Amino acid sequence: MTIDVQLPDSMPVLSRGRHRNPRKGACFMEMASYLAGEKWSDHPGCTHPLLASLARLVNDHTSDTNRQRLAELIPSVIGLTSDDVRWDALIALRAAETALPVVSAEMQNAMAVSVLSGNRLLAGLDGRPPDTLRPSSRGALLRAPQAARWAHKFTYDVSVSRRMYQRHGAPRTVEFAVQGIAKACIPDPDETMRGLLLGAIDDVRAAQPATTVSHSAVRTR
Repeated sequence: MTIDVQLPDSMPVLSRGRHRNPRKGACFMEMASYLAGEKWSDHPGCTHPLLASLARLVNDHTSDTNRQRLAELIPSVIGLTSDDVRWDALIALRAAETALPVVSAEMQNAMAVSVLSGNRLLAGLDGRPPDTLRPSSRGALLRAPQAARWAHKFTYDVSVSRRMYQRHGAPRTVEFAVQGIAKACIPDPDETMRGLLLGAIDDVRAAQPATTVSHSAVRTR
C-alpha cells in the first residue's frame, strides 16, 4: 500500500541519531513515523525494516551540509513494507551494487559476495539457474574484477538460507555498504548515498502488487 503524504510547512532539522521528541530534532525515520501518524520512533511500522535501516544509515552518514536534501524522500518510504524476502534481496543488492565499485579494496570482496548471494537468492525464488545475474549486478562486478573472481570462488556451490539472509546477510550488507560509501575516495559520497536510498525506494515500489491504495495527506501541518 502506498500512502501519499506531504512534508509539513515547518519541520525539525534532520540530524544524526535518535531523538526523544521533535523538539530535540529528528532523523529520517522519526520524521516518517510522525508523517504516518505513528508513535514517534525511528523504527516505525510504516516502512520495511531493511529500507528503514538503510534510511537511518544514510541519514547518519550524510554530512550536516547535505542531510536536509534527504527530507524530500521521507514521504516516499511511508507505506512501503512487506514480509517478502525479495524486498530484502532487492534492497541489499542495490546497496552492494552501489558500494562495490567505490569502497576500499578490503571491503570489495564482501560486497562482491553480497552481490552474488542476493542474485542467487532471487534466482532460487524465481526458479532460474543459480548463477543468473541481473544486468546491474553484472556491471558492478565488471568494475571490480579481482573481487568478482574471489567472490565467485568463495560462493561456488554455496546455498543461501532465506532466513539467515533476511536476519543477518542483508542487514550486514546494507550497513557495510553505507559505511564504505561514506568513507570512499569519490567526489560526492553524500550524493551516492542519496542515490542508493532513492534507488532502493524505487526497487521495492516496483515490487509491490499492481494494485495500490492512495490515501489523502496526513499531518500536513
